[in-house]
Amino acid sequence: MKKEKDTSFKARNTTSNRARNTAKSTVRNTVKRTAKSTVKNTEKSAAKNAGRKTLCPVSGKCGGCQHLDIPYEKQLEMKQKQLDELLNGICKVKPIIGMENPFYYRNKVHAVFTHDRKGNPISGIYQEGSHKVVPVETCLIEDQKADEIIATIRGMLKSFKIRTYDEDTQYGLLRHVLVKRGFSTGEIMVVLVTASPVFPSKNNFVKALRQKHPEITTIIQNVNGRGTSMVLGDQEHVLYGKGYIEDILCGCRFRISSKSFYQINPVQTEVLYNKAMDLAGLTGKETVVDAYCGIGTIGIIASKHAGKVIGVELNPDAVKDAVNNGKCNKADNIRFYCNDAGKFMVQMAEQGEKADVVFMDPPRSGSTQVFIDSVVKMGPKKVVYISCGPDTLARDLQYFKKKGYKAEEAWGVDLFPWTGHVETVVLMSRTEK
Repeated sequence: MKKEKDTSFKARNTTSNRARNTAKSTVRNTVKRTAKSTVKNTEKSAAKNAGRKTLCPVSGKCGGCQHLDIPYEKQLEMKQKQLDELLNGICKVKPIIGMENPFYYRNKVHAVFTHDRKGNPISGIYQEGSHKVVPVETCLIEDQKADEIIATIRGMLKSFKIRTYDEDTQYGLLRHVLVKRGFSTGEIMVVLVTASPVFPSKNNFVKALRQKHPEITTIIQNVNGRGTSMVLGDQEHVLYGKGYIEDILCGCRFRISSKSFYQINPVQTEVLYNKAMDLAGLTGKETVVDAYCGIGTIGIIASKHAGKVIGVELNPDAVKDAVNNGKCNKADNIRFYCNDAGKFMVQMAEQGEKADVVFMDPPRSGSTQVFIDSVVKMGPKKVVYISCGPDTLARDLQYFKKKGYKAEEAWGVDLFPWTGHVETVVLMSRTEK
């Protein structure tokens, strides 16, 4: 029955099947399967439009795409070499899994709004290492519809007499626009970040924006009156729709709010999470802990194949979303707790509770020795470590080794094409004493 359950899940999720098949290819096969014609055509078109060799006219100021002028095939080789060198002597490194079409993959787009010397509104990103705004019309890694919506909002400001915010004078209304899009559902959220809760003609503004973009499913006003670099404030008003969007990942439906953390590349996230499930080798009986669980993505996906899942997250907004996501997916075998994951696991261990598998997905700064010690106290047979920082991953794996956990294999997954970042998933097993 367990095998039938697993098979039916795979049959319902054709994207997951493709992800698993891709994961079994070599670097060379991965590159061959990349949609080379699409990549090359996009590269040529972008270079022609920019009137220069580089694909993006603002790449020098932006700094976001460090590898933009390096062929994608070569980028994968570079990232593979980085993982090979960092994890040499620690574990086997499998071939990196690249994207078939590595453009326009970001499902979350953030634009800073300000104005030029003549008072004309501009939107874009902060120049690397500064608070100077670089105007951006389109971006090769951002969702194209999101860029269109941001351009529309910028074009509407003058007619509605809405001034953009000035960080120096602290005068003006519109500070940022955030657009999130559900890759599978097509649902779109627009977040208008204002310096004040007073939004003149907001109903007419929302109506006009919806007329131009009927595909928008919800619009939120977020109020941020603080003089800091934080994008979102604490106060929010739903101006249209239900105040959140939903997306489908690995066959599960997830609610995404304005403040939710959700991986920005859904195509490769499915590859990453399916590989994590494969490495965990769940049979339907295990007790699983999902540390740093966020809105519950990994834990809920694992709940389909485990006996019991415990998700732990310190952010209360994320926990609220996780609880709703669990209910939405009818995951009766998962519970979420708002707590520090390390302290929570120590408490579990002191109460005599054990876990068979621990999933951990820490920030780029990696984990801590205190957290790793708490994992060791729980004594799981397997630890699946998802990392977005290879340097800190190597450091943490060495510490795990000292504590009796051997890294078996590592898989690089390219969630961030054209940048220097790479995601990695590693399986560790407890060594028998």
